[in-house]
Amino acid sequence: MTGEGDFRAGDVLLVACPFTVTRVEQGVTRDHVAVRWPWWEIDRDNEFAHWNGIVALGVVSKGNAAPEVEAELFRTDPPPERLKAGDVCRVGVPPTVVHVTAVDHHDPPLETAWLPHPTRSVSVLPRGLSYREFPDESHLDGSGYAIHPGDGIPFTFELLMRPYASLQAGDEVADAVGRAWLFGGPWDWTAFDGGSEGTGPEWPLVLLTRAGTPCSVEDAKAVSVSTASGSHQDTVREWMSLTEASPTP
Repeated sequence: MTGEGDFRAGDVLLVACPFTVTRVEQGVTRDHVAVRWPWWEIDRDNEFAHWNGIVALGVVSKGNAAPEVEAELFRTDPPPERLKAGDVCRVGVPPTVVHVTAVDHHDPPLETAWLPHPTRSVSVLPRGLSYREFPDESHLDGSGYAIHPGDGIPFTFELLMRPYASLQAGDEVADAVGRAWLFGGPWDWTAFDGGSEGTGPEWPLVLLTRAGTPCSVEDAKAVSVSTASGSHQDTVREWMSLTEASPTP
């Protein structure tokens, strides 16, 4: 799975980006280290915004301890506390476990002040951070750290887990105790009987409709096989063990 792969909310990924030589600009503060961005180009035809080619990476300092990057995926080598304006360093993403909170497609592409203009936004949170606990930072969007696959940054992605990979948002299923459910995503289940969702559907599941139409034999078999053993609770526990986070609605 490369930077051009497909993504779904709920995916657990191992993301990385090769470290690339760059230069520190404008110094280092307690909150940010500003570097010349080695991957994007300035969109000089943009009439509404101008970018100077510099990106500020968020850091946080804890007392007298060295600054630490928290939600920020990118790291500098050497670390920020050993850098000053004008220093040559490397910037990249070490292999990091993240989970996807949202995927957005942009047609036409987003009008950014840099090139290439993004056609997708994939919001992710690093291991240990849940959506409800995520800080409201200006360099992040509302549901996580925004990655734009295909925007020139040479990300690589390894898919570690895709909960309910055989289902699609909008699917209707029947569970083992005869309850009908609408699947809106891995943690978004609605019971048609109006009762409490409780601990989720009871496996195995039977696919009833897909996109509001009768499902194919192949799709129905895939759902049946994938839920023949285990449970919804097992899926949640496996996901939480990988992400060290609470399920994201």
